[in-house]
This record gives sequence, C-alpha cells and structure tokens, in this order.
Amino acid sequence: MKIPRLLRVFLKITAVILLLAALLVGSIWIYLHPQFQRTSGVVYGKRHGQDLTMDVVRPSQPNGLGVVLMVSGGWKSGTNSFRTWMVAPLLRRGYTVFAVCHISQPQSTIMEITEDVNRGVRYVRHNAKEFGIDPARIGVTGGSSGGHLSLMLATRGGPGVSNPTDAIAGESSAVQAVAIFYPVTDLLNLGQSTENLGDGGPPKSFVKGFGPNATNLTVWKVIGHDLSPIFYVNSNLPPTLIYHGDADTLVPLDQSQRFQAEARKSGKIVELVVHPGGKHGWLSMLWDIQNFADWFDKYLRKAKD
Repeated sequence: MKIPRLLRVFLKITAVILLLAALLVGSIWIYLHPQFQRTSGVVYGKRHGQDLTMDVVRPSQPNGLGVVLMVSGGWKSGTNSFRTWMVAPLLRRGYTVFAVCHISQPQSTIMEITEDVNRGVRYVRHNAKEFGIDPARIGVTGGSSGGHLSLMLATRGGPGVSNPTDAIAGESSAVQAVAIFYPVTDLLNLGQSTENLGDGGPPKSFVKGFGPNATNLTVWKVIGHDLSPIFYVNSNLPPTLIYHGDADTLVPLDQSQRFQAEARKSGKIVELVVHPGGKHGWLSMLWDIQNFADWFDKYLRKAKD
C-alpha cells in the first residue's frame, strides 16, 4: 500500500523533530554530568553529638579555586539535598565545590548553624593544600537560607580565635566572592513576606529555629539583629551577585534591594539581577548558575591571576 505524499512528509518532519529533541536532551544530560571525583561525608566538626559533614567535588580539570555551597533551605540541610548536577557549570569551569551541610533547625538553632558553616569554611581553608585550592580565593553560593548563610559569611566571617586549641578554629572564615539566590537579609524587617505576622517577631514558620526565647520581643531584637547581614555591611564585603524573583512572597525582593542599597553606601559591589515573575525559585535557575560561574571567574580568577 502506497503511503500518501502528505503523510510521508509528516512522518519525516516528525522524525526530524524527535531526533532534534533526543539530541537536545542528550546534550543537556552530558552538560549536567561532567567528570568529577566526589568524596562524601567529610567531617568538619560536631554539633549535639552529631558529625557535621561536607561533600567535596573535584572537577577533572581543577582551576585551583574553591566554591563553598551552603546546602540549606529553610535552615534545613542534609546530604540527600545535594546533587552534583546542580553545580555542573562550576565544575565545568574547574571549581572545586564544597557542599557544606549542617544540622537542621530546630534541632540546631540558626545561631548554631551560622557558627557551624563558619567552621565549614575554616575547615576548607585549613585543608586548602590537600584540596588543591588557593586558601585566599574562596567563593560561596546558596539559595534562600543558603543565601542568608552565605551573606552571614560575607559580612561577619573573619579571623579565627587567637591561640586556638583547635587549629581549624584559628583559620579565617572570610569569603572573597558571593553568588546567591533570594537571600534573607533583614530578619527584623520582613516587609510583605508571608512569614511576617506583623508583631515584630521572628518568621512564623521558623520561631523554634531561633531558640526558646525568640518569642520574647526584647530578646528577639538582639537575635534578629545579630543574624541580619544588612546590619553588617562594611568594608570587608566581597563582590556579591544576587538573583531574586519579583514575585517572591516568602522572601520579598525588597530584602535584596535594601541590602544592595546599604552596600552601595559603603561603595561595595552588589549586583542584583531581578527575575521577572520569579517566585521562590524558577525553572531556569540552573542556567543562572552559569552566570554565577562568570562572577567567580571575574572576582576569584582575576585576583588569582
């Protein structure tokens, strides 16, 4: 039986479309799976009798620079939250990635979590030679609470304790470049966030994470101030790139806008990219990480070269 000409054309077009789709999917899969060596469960400290761990992901062609990833969302964390394809653009540029996990709130308070991720950076710096990276050129990245923790490092990270009994504690937790998504920057002024009860207190879903006294507004003002990067913008703030959606109701865009404005008063570099229609996350975020890699190239490689 002879197939009608129109049907033959249709079948050929369909075959071409399917082939192109297969090539596209295959190309994306290959891009998201670069060659690397992953060492999981590296212990960098302890909290409440539990190990604090990170995964170290070394690319096939390392560039001698490291990026610390804050594995955190809602100040909750775990090794199962990290997938290497999430940082494929960084690995393809040669960055060694340190995926730092912490004990989730409320088992750990957010104050303790902040201390622990500082230790994570100190650990990376202390072992920089073993990891094959420059200890003076470390970037940090993350999203949401991971963005908040990144900014806590950027604004409040710094020299370790003098005469430490633990060598790691003597290292600096400062970072030299930041690229993050929709961070909380001001816990005392939540604005139009769905987490704002309008009573001046902590975000409603995370009250327990700030400790048993967080409902005392006098105590909360101290806690919230200490954990708000916007109050600690200073001359040490490294170049910072923030991506934020203008439809985010959990962490409103205002959080990043006000942080940028405050940083500019000190003449610091904070670039804010607004994602139109973006809520608390969007489908193309993975491709935005390519721009994060550009940012680290600009401010970490430049300093190295």
